[in-house]
Amino acid sequence: MNFAALLIQRLTENSCLIDAPTGETVSASDIPPLIAGFARGFLSSGLEPGDHLLLGCGVNSATALAYLGAIYAGIVPVPVEDRLLATSGEALVQSSGAKAVWTEKKSDYDWVQESKIQYLQGKFQPQPAESVCPSFPDRNDLAALMPTSGSTGLPRLVMVSHTNLISNTEAIVSSQGLGIGERAMLIMPVSYCFGASVLHTHLWQGGGVVFDPRFMFADKVLNAINTFECASFAGVPIVYNVLLRRSNLKSIPLPRLRRFLQAGGALATENVEEMTRIVPHAEFVVMYGQTEATARISCLPASRLHDKLGSAGLPLDNLEIRIADELGREVDAGRVGEIQVRGPSVCMGYLNDPESTERKFGGGWLKTGDFASRDDEGYLWIKGRTDDFIKIRGVRVSVGEVEAKVGAMAGISECAAVGVKHEEAGEALALLVVTENGSTESVAERVRRLLPSHWTCVSVKVVPQLPRTTNGKIARAQLHSLL
Repeated sequence: MNFAALLIQRLTENSCLIDAPTGETVSASDIPPLIAGFARGFLSSGLEPGDHLLLGCGVNSATALAYLGAIYAGIVPVPVEDRLLATSGEALVQSSGAKAVWTEKKSDYDWVQESKIQYLQGKFQPQPAESVCPSFPDRNDLAALMPTSGSTGLPRLVMVSHTNLISNTEAIVSSQGLGIGERAMLIMPVSYCFGASVLHTHLWQGGGVVFDPRFMFADKVLNAINTFECASFAGVPIVYNVLLRRSNLKSIPLPRLRRFLQAGGALATENVEEMTRIVPHAEFVVMYGQTEATARISCLPASRLHDKLGSAGLPLDNLEIRIADELGREVDAGRVGEIQVRGPSVCMGYLNDPESTERKFGGGWLKTGDFASRDDEGYLWIKGRTDDFIKIRGVRVSVGEVEAKVGAMAGISECAAVGVKHEEAGEALALLVVTENGSTESVAERVRRLLPSHWTCVSVKVVPQLPRTTNGKIARAQLHSLL
């Protein structure tokens, strides 16, 4: 079944898409004809069902409608951020096999002329939804190509089927307890699977999405949450760090907000607790996921947040998870191994990359590359990634644990840890920290006192900011140049 067609059927009178900076609203009655208008416009341009369309993404309703319109037409969207198009457009065309590119606003990319790819721009005329016959594919047909959120090079493109989208959307709705007709504040583009999942789930529940790209002015977003009566707010760890350290969250009441949604990496438990103290009436929902599993893999029920603080929760109800050793054998509760996942949310693999697909998806299990243990109740406790450890004096030290520990210190906004060679310890820590007021006084001394003695640390450097990918994750490939 076509995912976008199903989504249209589930809209209610409360459904809407709102651009917060302007207040421009697409009402429930306008969403289906606008989706159909994009579908008709793409098909009229010469694209056919199954063709790939490179989609330049901003944080706005036009992008969401273009994305859903492509899926409705049976065309496969490849959503990427606008700025990635500007820097790597030609390479993305080659890697995705796209036959056309769409952006909301006209952009003069040199590579468009050089590659001779068809360039589409702007909105299309609304069409009656019934006038565009949506493609009803086999349930495992390709629905979208979602870019991974890695920190280096071009993203790999994950092949997401209609079944993947439907199954993961339903499971997320259930795990988060989303109500009918609720609105979400979305500050992420749909090119990030977290952002796409917020769009999918709230429309699936007959609700709406408010788009706001102004998070560098966090108070504007907080005020927009109130103005547009949002029930959900979604963010990665850096977003919550900003709310706690660089916004007026403590003085801006959020009476209608029901939940904070957090994924995209570990947030320091101290910061989770602080969020719940400042906004005690809103649930704080911690989630774990990967693009290769459509979006979400597990969710920590808000009712267990405090007694399971630091856990990534339980698997979604449509997934099976095992903790496996190097030979793929499941380990006992309490022991650490790799998280492996199977079920209808697990995607089909990477586009044009059979070797990586076999390595990541082979044998019927998605190998996440994340190490974790499970407790006696089945809750996941993530220890780090296969490539996210530093081996100090023969002992594996989690980069994420170091960063969370230092980042939770008073006066420090965030931290990035880098492994460097060390003559005696083999590897040691080099830390980059961002302080709340830019102060460097006694920072290194305080950090070293905090760290366990066996965590050899050779340097602590204060920097104005950490380099980040377009999805808000630390751009680790750039860290060594800052040491």
